[in-house]
Amino acid sequence: MARENEESCVSWKKQADDIKKDFEFKEILGTGAFSEVVMAEERATGRTFAIKCIPKKALKGKESSIENEIAVLRRIKHENIVALEDIYESSNHLYLVMQLVSGGELFDRIVEKGFYTEKDASTLIRQVLDAVQYLHKMSIVHRDLKPENLLYFSPAKESKIMISDFGLSKMEGTGDVMSTACGTPGYVAPEVLAQKPYSKAVDCWSIGVISYILLCGYPPFYDENDSRLFEQILKAEYEFDSPYWDDISDSGLSARTPGERIGCRVRLIAGDTALNKNIHESVSAQIRKNFAKSKWRQAFNATAVVRHMRRLHLGSSQEGSSLNTPSSPAPSNPLPELTSRKDCKCDSDRERWDLGGGGSGETRERERERERGREKMEPVG
Repeated sequence: MARENEESCVSWKKQADDIKKDFEFKEILGTGAFSEVVMAEERATGRTFAIKCIPKKALKGKESSIENEIAVLRRIKHENIVALEDIYESSNHLYLVMQLVSGGELFDRIVEKGFYTEKDASTLIRQVLDAVQYLHKMSIVHRDLKPENLLYFSPAKESKIMISDFGLSKMEGTGDVMSTACGTPGYVAPEVLAQKPYSKAVDCWSIGVISYILLCGYPPFYDENDSRLFEQILKAEYEFDSPYWDDISDSGLSARTPGERIGCRVRLIAGDTALNKNIHESVSAQIRKNFAKSKWRQAFNATAVVRHMRRLHLGSSQEGSSLNTPSSPAPSNPLPELTSRKDCKCDSDRERWDLGGGGSGETRERERERERGREKMEPVG
């Protein structure tokens, strides 16, 4: 498959000794570990694009990864997905000419708004679900859905949302079983952490986490320590805390459940039941407090996950069995002591993620932990 991708990419690349003969580079939009994204104007048409500039020396040993990304992007054409427009190649660089989106990141827009409702969150998630359903019908799994990869197309008030960054995407049915541990801590599905074969359902889990955050401003799973964070995710335990969830409708409450991955087509908040009450003050305050931390923006690799799983003795767990870990302090939680809470313990698609214990005793233990010392990410009241 890699060879087929390589031949496809070669036939579609445009050779350019100097890409600046065709494009005027304006400003740097962002930098990554192996690439730089530049805003550029095409000299012949005056159209503006975002060009991902990748030094070939940075690709050594990673050729199959970029070939996979190009193969995926070339197949995609959807109004809510950032498009690959062209590919250029020079002796030293590979250039991916991408559709330019200029409306900024999802969380930044929400914080800047003066009015934000459950219906707004519903509109956002409907667009994401529509795009991901399109991907899944084409047997494409994104594998790194997170707020930082959801961008607004333009600064316009009613701008559509766009899914970006297909660097970790994968095409199902290519003969390879998906089992690579990849994604971003906090958004990754339990079966990925457990190093088990997984499917496109991992994208639905990530959408559930994003949906939860859009309605309260804080994550369902959090810990400064990755091992304990992964343990929380494997348990699939989270809470709908008062007062942050008091003004959310029953449809919003039930639809924002990461563990209930019933597919993109039906996983929607009903447009006629989502509330119009302004929740901006509470949600924006939580976003500002909880998402300044860089770890929520960083993808992790298989080596890091395997190390954590070995430490937790989870890597060799059998399908359907109860997973047990060495005794350790109760998982920390970003939530404060609250007047009431609705507890939720969910099953994953194929099995219950239960590390032993749980229920009301688990919740009381977590509450005692909070009394002894609040976590850094405690929501503001």
